[in-house]
Amino acid sequence: MHIVIPGALPEPEVAAELAPHLAQRAPTLARWLGLGTPKTAACPASDAWCTPLEHWQLRASGFTPAQDEHISAGLGPLRLPGADDEPVWLAELIHMAPSRDGAALLPADTLAITAEQSAALMEAARELIADSGIGLTPDTPDTWRVHWPEPVRLACASPALVAVSAVNDWWPQDPAARPWRRLINGLQMAWYDHPVNQQRQSQGLAPVNSLWLYGGARRSQLSRPLPDDLRIETALQAHAAAQDWGGWIEALADLERRCFAPLAGAAPTLVLTGRERTVELDARGGWLRRLRPHDWRRWWCAR
Repeated sequence: MHIVIPGALPEPEVAAELAPHLAQRAPTLARWLGLGTPKTAACPASDAWCTPLEHWQLRASGFTPAQDEHISAGLGPLRLPGADDEPVWLAELIHMAPSRDGAALLPADTLAITAEQSAALMEAARELIADSGIGLTPDTPDTWRVHWPEPVRLACASPALVAVSAVNDWWPQDPAARPWRRLINGLQMAWYDHPVNQQRQSQGLAPVNSLWLYGGARRSQLSRPLPDDLRIETALQAHAAAQDWGGWIEALADLERRCFAPLAGAAPTLVLTGRERTVELDARGGWLRRLRPHDWRRWWCAR
């Protein structure tokens, strides 16, 4: 079994203080950490253009970026499996709001967009889409596939990464992105007071007011599927991003009760992610490691 835990690698300056809490509140996890040999991978956002979780998923899928491609390009074919080998560009329905840094993005998984709402927004955009020459076809209520009239090379960050940073840092400025930017400007005006968004606001929900483009790689650039036994536990992620370490400790204790303790007899492969790194380790260990587990604090707290 593969258990992936985003947010489980705090920065070194706080990890030393959290280590005793991890040992006390999640003893099963602590035992697993002492059995495996950690394999660390750096994944700075400036290189990857995606989150550490997405970076690990793409590496686990054997993704090979083309020349001048960021690894984030592989999120297109990773998220939308299929038979064709055309570049897979995706557009995620999002909420974009003003912020101190220019604009902030709320991704689709925080918006609870229904199929009916997605279809109504697509219908309202139909004429704009046709005039742009860019094709958009629905895949899920959250995500539409993008079809360019001719091949295009663009660098686009994942919406999950943009959601924890600032839109202005990642907004595509390439000349090739001008048709997309024009389309987005039109969509934002068309959706501003759309009945879907009026209803959402009356329900206390953020309006769906834009799209975020990402992907661009081909399915042939993925060499294998993700593990069948993959389990992603995201309970720590938001607490780590907000540096809410009290909430992080409580969420860790809940993970121990709900996930780790019931699997105490197992030996999973663990994947922990931090702000810009991942650590993977096999909790089986060798017989000597099982007799004398190493001190996991040394690498968990290391700079």
